[in-house]
Amino acid sequence: MSVLGKILYQLWHRPYGTMRQSLQHGGPWAERETGRQRREMEIAAATLPPLPEFPGTKPITLHLMTGRRFWYQTAFCLHSFARSAGTTLHAVIYDDGSIDATTAHLLTRLGPGVTIRFQSELRAQLDRLLPAARFPVLRERWENYPNIRKLIDVHLGSTGWKLVIDSDLLFFRRPDLLLAWAATPDRPLHAVDCEESYGYSRPLLAKLAGAPIPSLVNVGLCGLRSEALDWAELEAWTAELQAKEKTSYYLEQALVAIITARQPCTVAPAADYVTLPTRAEVLTPRAVMHHYVAHAKRWYFRHGWRHFVASAQP
Repeated sequence: MSVLGKILYQLWHRPYGTMRQSLQHGGPWAERETGRQRREMEIAAATLPPLPEFPGTKPITLHLMTGRRFWYQTAFCLHSFARSAGTTLHAVIYDDGSIDATTAHLLTRLGPGVTIRFQSELRAQLDRLLPAARFPVLRERWENYPNIRKLIDVHLGSTGWKLVIDSDLLFFRRPDLLLAWAATPDRPLHAVDCEESYGYSRPLLAKLAGAPIPSLVNVGLCGLRSEALDWAELEAWTAELQAKEKTSYYLEQALVAIITARQPCTVAPAADYVTLPTRAEVLTPRAVMHHYVAHAKRWYFRHGWRHFVASAQP
């Protein structure tokens, strides 16, 4: 970027972008109130009881990455899933690098079915199975782009199908599709986005996939078979994407779009598994699941978790 370009960015584009984002969240005063209610959610999460057990049901295992800034969202997500599913829930938590002793206690108090893979263990696994000398691009992205860890940390050196979900989800009805998939997985699973967000051009993605790219892949729900991931291929894809079209916040989603382009998939229906729910939907949930992306965070922190507490506390 030229000197003039940097000046324009600092004096116009950056302030304009900040103000536009603030207005999407209701403006400065609304953001302040949302922040207050977010803190209430965090306080409430620390009082949640252990995850309920449902004897006689086949446990389902979910995989989530979280840390000190997001643990309370993870806690509410897991509670809402367990209660809505009526199924014993196990959760494998992947440390984003910020889980300290206090955060670990807040997560493991949810019950013996919750285990944490700490970053020290994950780094040792990386050095052993994804050495920087052979995988320099993926290792750099792992260090500087945490989202890709939901692929690498979960699936590296492992086998079997795994359902990875984001923490900013709440479940209000029985997730039959997810339970059926987890019982007999035979193909990848993903959610549907509110708008296509791959960060890279479709022609480039299709070239790498060798197939047409599916529309609106969202990785808030992402079921993949660990041993099916080709790490050399993922390294090459990532290197080419960045060389031709630079880095993108949506790299993880782009890589999953390439993977899912090559095979049939289970797609969570958008009407039931809602990405970016409206205020009306958050106030009166009709869907199975909400994924509170972008400006839906406002309704999440103000209303979403409160609905769950009101309806799902024992």
